[in-house]
Amino acid sequence: MTALRPERESGASYGQEPYEAYEASGAFEASGASGASGAFEEWGADPAGRHGAYAAQEQPYASPADEPYLPPAEPQQFLPPIDDETVALRIPDPPPGGSITPSGASTAAAATGTTPGGRAARRKAAKRRHGRHGGTRTTSEASEEGAEEVSADAARAPLSRVEARRQARARKASPAVVASRAIGEVFITTGVLMLLFVTYQLWWTNVRAHAAADKETSTLQNDWATGKGAPGTFEPGQGFAILHIPELDVVVPIAEGVSNKKVLDKGMVGHYSEGRLKTAMPGAKTGNFALAGHRNTHGEPFRYINKLKKGDEVVVETQDKYYVYKMTSTLPVTSPSNTSVIGPVPPQSGFTKPGRYITLTTCTPEFTSKYRLIVWGKMVEERPRSKGKPDALVE
Repeated sequence: MTALRPERESGASYGQEPYEAYEASGAFEASGASGASGAFEEWGADPAGRHGAYAAQEQPYASPADEPYLPPAEPQQFLPPIDDETVALRIPDPPPGGSITPSGASTAAAATGTTPGGRAARRKAAKRRHGRHGGTRTTSEASEEGAEEVSADAARAPLSRVEARRQARARKASPAVVASRAIGEVFITTGVLMLLFVTYQLWWTNVRAHAAADKETSTLQNDWATGKGAPGTFEPGQGFAILHIPELDVVVPIAEGVSNKKVLDKGMVGHYSEGRLKTAMPGAKTGNFALAGHRNTHGEPFRYINKLKKGDEVVVETQDKYYVYKMTSTLPVTSPSNTSVIGPVPPQSGFTKPGRYITLTTCTPEFTSKYRLIVWGKMVEERPRSKGKPDALVE
C-alpha cells in the first residue's frame, strides 16, 4: 500500500505482539477478574437473598393424626309402618322429599321406552301414540279413532227386536227409489235398442244389400254369357238389366217392379212396371224408362244422384244391347204422389214431345222419405253388344 499509516511504539508489526505484554500490563485483572469476584462475593455474603422470597410462603403441614377418622354415614332406608291390624300387602307411602324407585319391568320399560307385553301390544301402543301412518296424533284424529271404536263396539253389540226391525225398514228401498230405478233401466234398455237399430239400418242393411246385388249381377252376366236369358216379360223381382253410372261409380242390377221386400231392400233398382205406374222398357221406340232406388240404407244405389250434372252419361246394359242416356234436368223436391214425373212426356222435365227418356227417382232429404228427388235423361245411343262397350264404359 502506498498510503501513510502511524508507527507502533514497539518494534513489532501488527499481529506479532506477544500475549505476555497483556499479562504484564494487568489489564485483564483490572477489568474482568475483579468484576466477577465482586459479584460472587456479594451473593455469598447474603445467603438470605436466595430464600427470602420463599420463606414467607412456607406453611407448617398439619398431621393427619390431629383429626379423628369418621366412617361415611349409611343411607337411611325407608321402612313401611307396622300395621298391627292386618298383614296384607300395601303400597308404602313415599318418604318425605323422595320418590319410590320403580323396579322390574317398569324400570326396563321406562329405560328402553317400550311398552310391556307382546309385539301386538307394542304396535297398538305405537299407533295410539303416533297414529297409523306415523307422526303425532292430533286431537281430531284421536277423537275420530275413539268414535270408530265406539261405533265398532256398538255394531258388535246385539240389537233388540225393535232396533232390528227399524234397521230393516231403513235398508228397504222406498217406492220412489224403486220406480226411479225401473224408469232408468227402461231408458237404458231403450237407448241400447235404438243404438242397435241404427247400426242395423245404416250398416248391416248395406252389407246384406250389396251382397245380394252383387250376386244378382253375377247371375245376369253368367246367364247372358251362356244364352239362358231371353228378352220378354219378366216376373216381379226378376233382374233383367244392369245400370251403370260411371260418374258415381255405380253398377247395380235392375229388377222388375218397385217392391221394397222383393227388389229395393235387396240393393237393386226397380222398374216401374205395374198398374198406373207402368212405364216403357228401354228398347221401346218411344216412352219413359222410369227407375226407383234407395238413397239411404239397403245398398243406397241412388244416394248421390243429386250430384249428376247435365251431360253426365247413364248406361243401361241388357242381354243384347247397351242404351246410353245423357242427363238433361233435375227436380230437387216434389211430392211422392206426383206421378206425372214418370209420364211419357214429364211436364217439368223440359221435354216437349214424345221420345226415349229415362227417369231416376229417390227419397229426399237424406234419411227421410218425405219428398222425392227426380233426375231426367234422354237416350243418345243404342249400341248392340256385338259392337263392344260404349265409350262411357271404356276405361
